[in-house]
Amino acid sequence: MNGFIDKLGEKLLPIAGILGENRYLKVLRDAFMLAFPITMFGSIVVVLNNLPFFSDTLQDNLGNLFGNGQNATMSILTIFVTFGIGYYLSKSYDVEGVFGGAVSLASYLILTPFTMVTESGEAVTGVLSLDRLGAKGMFIGMIAAFLAAEIYTRIVKKGIVIKMPDGVPPAVANSFAALLPAIITLTTFLLLNAAISGFFDANLHDIVYTAIQQPLTALGSGLPATLIAVFFIQFLWFFGLHGQIIVNSVMDPIWNTLGLENLAAYQAGEPLPHIVTNPFMDVYNVGLGGSGGTLVVVLLLAFVMKSSQNKEIGRLALLPAIFNVNEPLIFGFPLVLNTSIFIPWVIAPMVTTAFNYAVMAAGIFPIPTGVAVPWTIPVIISGFMATNSFMGGLLQIIDMAIIGLIWFPFLKLVDKVNLNTVSMADE
Repeated sequence: MNGFIDKLGEKLLPIAGILGENRYLKVLRDAFMLAFPITMFGSIVVVLNNLPFFSDTLQDNLGNLFGNGQNATMSILTIFVTFGIGYYLSKSYDVEGVFGGAVSLASYLILTPFTMVTESGEAVTGVLSLDRLGAKGMFIGMIAAFLAAEIYTRIVKKGIVIKMPDGVPPAVANSFAALLPAIITLTTFLLLNAAISGFFDANLHDIVYTAIQQPLTALGSGLPATLIAVFFIQFLWFFGLHGQIIVNSVMDPIWNTLGLENLAAYQAGEPLPHIVTNPFMDVYNVGLGGSGGTLVVVLLLAFVMKSSQNKEIGRLALLPAIFNVNEPLIFGFPLVLNTSIFIPWVIAPMVTTAFNYAVMAAGIFPIPTGVAVPWTIPVIISGFMATNSFMGGLLQIIDMAIIGLIWFPFLKLVDKVNLNTVSMADE
């Protein structure tokens, strides 16, 4: 077992290290985190407007009164992400981030059709459709933001800027320095948009959505790809690497897009199209006590195991685990490089993920609506918020029972070894 894990680690850890230090993946992660407070506010508004014990009439009235809380946040998430990409990518090249973010956002909007088709089929010009600024525009927004920021920063680095004399206020000098790079970058995107519209009578939004976004989201929403992602999250944590950051930096754009599509369907009163979304991954994995759903493991250590070592670790780790922080367990038990618990550590969250997918697909338990739930929200409450149903919290309890059953025999073996070690020491 040890030899197999060592060989697997030798092959995969260098790849994980490359992904973890990749400039573009780090920028993408930071851009989504920039949008996190905004989306969190929108999620809270959605939850409060649609509490399950409210009547349909009350929900409609609340939607009319407070609906802009969502429209101005989660429904236009791509705007915040594109600005964040431009900002953080520019900063990574030691270029003024604010102007890089503004240029990236403007470049994305240049590629965005200012036309909306009404329900009657009439095309209204001069209007931005919310779906272009939300889930449907996410991938073209990310692509445009990265390209725009790269062009902008390279021009700045080449010194193609207007330099103001000393004594000019920094804000003015920075604006003039950004002028030529911004004009060149935005002109590039304007010509690109004109070429696509003129020669193909189309727009890049629809092209990217059809050719890239739909296939990728379809792949990311499937159970096999999801289980592979869960496996790598747990496997990387086993070696002390932050599996969530590394894997989610690749998968978050897909899972976030799927969540936004669910939220749009939920708001429209339509069936939710996807089971796997960011809330699905967070609430039914991290939301059960940290990565791998280890709250039940902490409870078993603290109150069921007999060795004083396990009891002490469990009780020390209990409070953080309630708020889904399990580093005390990961490094204190430890879980890192502990081959005796490698199997439950990796297998348990994969089993619950497959189980959750199956019961949601069968309609037994509700699918997460797409609202963002803070990862520190305790179990049961987070399940309710994610699904707008008490059944969401019940499913978390069932997941914890499954994880506990998988972990129990392995914890008993560790406990037995600890007890024997103490007995030998006493002799």
